[in-house]
Amino acid sequence: MAENSGHAQVAERFLAAFRARDETALRALLAESVAWSMPGSGTISGTVHGRDAAVARAWEIAGRGVRTELLHVLVGQLGVALSLHNTARAADGRELDEHLATVLTVQDGLITAIDSYLSDVDGMSAFFA
Repeated sequence: MAENSGHAQVAERFLAAFRARDETALRALLAESVAWSMPGSGTISGTVHGRDAAVARAWEIAGRGVRTELLHVLVGQLGVALSLHNTARAADGRELDEHLATVLTVQDGLITAIDSYLSDVDGMSAFFA
């Protein structure tokens, strides 16, 4: 059980680093070989590999003014799923309003994979066009 509660702590630190745009803290949580998958056809879609690419994706999302509300933390044997609600408004009026699950695979206290599942893939793709 201790390992599972550690997964939740990793997730909380991940969200805190993202919200604060704390690159040092974010990098400390990510395995060098981390992979992050995102559906759709937007600029943040596809799978990126490596710590640098994952950090760049996080900053691209944050740089668009995305506000992330944590709804639930769901702990599993191999990691944690975050139930989130993301909202944003672009300068040209485009809006983002989606629910998502961000699944963090955790091994030895580091995030080795991030898989994002979206309620509105087309909406995200249009917002991040």
